[in-house]
Amino acid sequence: MTDGSGKVVVFVTASSEEEADRIAHLLLEKRKAACINVIPGIKSRFWWQGKLDSAQESLLVIKTRANLVPELTEIVKKAHSYSVPEVVAVPIVDGNRDYLDWVDTETR
Repeated sequence: MTDGSGKVVVFVTASSEEEADRIAHLLLEKRKAACINVIPGIKSRFWWQGKLDSAQESLLVIKTRANLVPELTEIVKKAHSYSVPEVVAVPIVDGNRDYLDWVDTETR
């Protein structure tokens, strides 16, 4: 295990598995992510426009470099059906050095 500084996991919710797959493909094709897990069938509960709401969504779990988050965010915003898509980056504080190096190698 080693310091994972500079790498992040980004969470993005999508309205459907199809939308999640489309966004994942776009991010991978543009090399803004090394790996993306698509988790279908999550139920989200949230405040929206002053009311409690809920939705069936798919979750993207994106592994990338912290310095790519602004570009990744812009790509998601342009491709997403939501007017305010969730894009939340969480720092990776430690991990397998081989994996973290691979994330560097696969992203631009």
